[in-house]
Amino acid sequence: MPHRSVACAVGICAAALSLIRATPLVAQEAARAGAPLARPAGTAVAVREAPMFDGQLTERAWLDAPPLTGFTQAEPFESQSASEQTEVRILYDDTAIYVGVTLHDSDPSQIVTTDTRRDADLREMDSFLIVFDTFRDRQNGFVFGTNALGVQYDAQVRNEGRPDATWDGSWDVRTNVTESGWTAEFRIPLRTLRYGPAPQIWGVNVFRNIQRSRERTYWAPLAREYNIERLSSAGDLRGLQLQTPRNLKVLPYLTSSANRDFRPGASTDLAGEFGFDAKFGITPSLNLDATYNTDFAQVEVDTQQINLTRFNLRFPEKRPFFQENAGLFRIGKGNELDLFFSRRIGLDENGHLVPIRGGGRLSGKANGFNVGAVNMQTDDVVSTPGNNFSVLRASRELRNRSGVGVMFVNRSATGSRARSDDWNRTWGTDARLGLGQHFDVGGFAARTETPGRTGRDYAWNVDSQWENSQHQMTFEWGVTGEDFNPEVGFLETPGGYRRFRVGAGEVMRQEKIRSWGFRELNPHVNYTRYDYLPPHRAGVRGGGPGPSGGLLTSELHLDNHWDWENGQFVTVALNGTWDGLREPFAVYPGVIVPAGEHGGLRATIRYNSDRRKWLYGRLQWDLGGFLTGTQSSPTMQLIIREGGRFTLDTTWNYRRIDLPQGAFHTNLGNMRVTYNFTPSVFVQSLLQYNDRTDRWSTNLRFHWLQTAGTGLFLVYNDTEALNGFGPINRAFIVKYVRQFDLLR
Repeated sequence: MPHRSVACAVGICAAALSLIRATPLVAQEAARAGAPLARPAGTAVAVREAPMFDGQLTERAWLDAPPLTGFTQAEPFESQSASEQTEVRILYDDTAIYVGVTLHDSDPSQIVTTDTRRDADLREMDSFLIVFDTFRDRQNGFVFGTNALGVQYDAQVRNEGRPDATWDGSWDVRTNVTESGWTAEFRIPLRTLRYGPAPQIWGVNVFRNIQRSRERTYWAPLAREYNIERLSSAGDLRGLQLQTPRNLKVLPYLTSSANRDFRPGASTDLAGEFGFDAKFGITPSLNLDATYNTDFAQVEVDTQQINLTRFNLRFPEKRPFFQENAGLFRIGKGNELDLFFSRRIGLDENGHLVPIRGGGRLSGKANGFNVGAVNMQTDDVVSTPGNNFSVLRASRELRNRSGVGVMFVNRSATGSRARSDDWNRTWGTDARLGLGQHFDVGGFAARTETPGRTGRDYAWNVDSQWENSQHQMTFEWGVTGEDFNPEVGFLETPGGYRRFRVGAGEVMRQEKIRSWGFRELNPHVNYTRYDYLPPHRAGVRGGGPGPSGGLLTSELHLDNHWDWENGQFVTVALNGTWDGLREPFAVYPGVIVPAGEHGGLRATIRYNSDRRKWLYGRLQWDLGGFLTGTQSSPTMQLIIREGGRFTLDTTWNYRRIDLPQGAFHTNLGNMRVTYNFTPSVFVQSLLQYNDRTDRWSTNLRFHWLQTAGTGLFLVYNDTEALNGFGPINRAFIVKYVRQFDLLR
């Protein structure tokens, strides 16, 4: 790249790689005294006949298999033995991996179950998780989990990041509650996984949560600041001689819909559609996914937000086709900057659907590299041309939580309406480096190409973190040019800026604190500042050292988390936000804040009750400075649960803003009601109220799931005006998806 600052960032990445080659692979999390711990090992046993799939674990194959035992606490007493015994046995045959789990419990009547939907958050209930690092690269893996009622939870881990539960694989689980605890039996088809040639050694770790005592235990010991995604500390699973099953799955769908637009002169639109997705295993480690006439009718609508800032809002990707392997294509700063954001495909700036004609995705491993390629084509809409989207990604894991990668993203308008200058490209590279067990540094550098934009069209960022069980420190520094324009990505703050962030935290767990009823105190402070870039000087590609262009925005966060042993949680914080406006800003219709630097401090108080109970409440109140005046902004949440089957979750956010330029208030509320007939059959409604847009909206969904997101879906959407004009739009959709395993 020709830019000095980007070249600097690339140089940092290159230097990191040279350090990686000199960094030894640490076998396990160092003991507190500094001595390395041995990595535990388990053995999988081959069987000729699959065990009966009933969750009982009474067959001779289960009884003869050597168990994984000796679990160690991460919470509440790090490094101590688990209070309850857990036994995990692993079998396999030519078609599947079988995991049998016996979870002893001295009082099964106290097992906590708060949800039974697929991919429910298992951290808030008694649960079991197992992660397979199938390539033993110590950074990537597949997670499978359940609770006592047989919930299916699956996720992908990428670069030791938080598990991404949006992935849905084809597998099954059965559970059984007994007088001495509960058991779980997993059947995971080999086609659901990707792995290398035989013989295989996988990385593996196992997690158990006992919610009544908030006890977290692991088979391969972890310090409490880590979670199951810490694959660099996982144990080994030996004895695998897995075959390479052929894999070709086709998922056709049919939809029928009735859509009524209530504008004058509009009529009811009746439509029927069909399409399909397909998955082909090119090799055991490389999959090709294809889609035609893609439809996402079953996906829950976005949760509404009210924006009182100058910056872009980011809504999460919920569409299944784009969620799988999403972590592979991720470079940037997440909610602040992403080089590739799949919501740009098939959705316009207002969230309206743009028909996707079809496309494909290649993803997996080849010759030690993670590889990914996406190509999607959208249709013309009214006077807007269709677009072709292409993404190419390659990365490689290196030793000790390290890696390097590159990515290319392209959008080109297509069809007779397309102009020759209607295109956009993004080039990027990223690297990360793990030093020892507690220090990580990473960064990325990128450049965009857009016809008509010839200024500073680059971005780079370097971030670092040092963390152990007591202390945490972070430092970040980056620059984004004013002409950096990732049109198939996400940029929260366009226009160019220099970014700086520093933070520190402490975890206090002394016996004296526990005697006061606290589990943990967590005081911490963070400061983030964004500055406008200095004016571009002729012949100088700016953004490096030099005078600042003035404050864009900054945020101070000084806080202490008070975590009580009884499950309650309190936060008392001092926050500050300051904005530098170069031009007047309309924060609300008729309320215009003048140019200048505005802002101030505010107090934030947050209280959470015990999540283990049938009634859970949360209150957060922000009181203090806002731009040129003040705010009083309470947010209240109430959750009612019954036996993991019924959940009512309602949230209300009220903001009262008083400025010299005018006063106003906003209300934003939603209520989500869920009833789970079984882990695979549920009905859910989402009711939303937004007085900023004068809208009520209802999204009602019935799901009868089969495998990997297939099944029957009934969806009803209704949008109503608050100003007395009645309904705006109503739609009813029926969708059925079936999976055919053609090479089974």
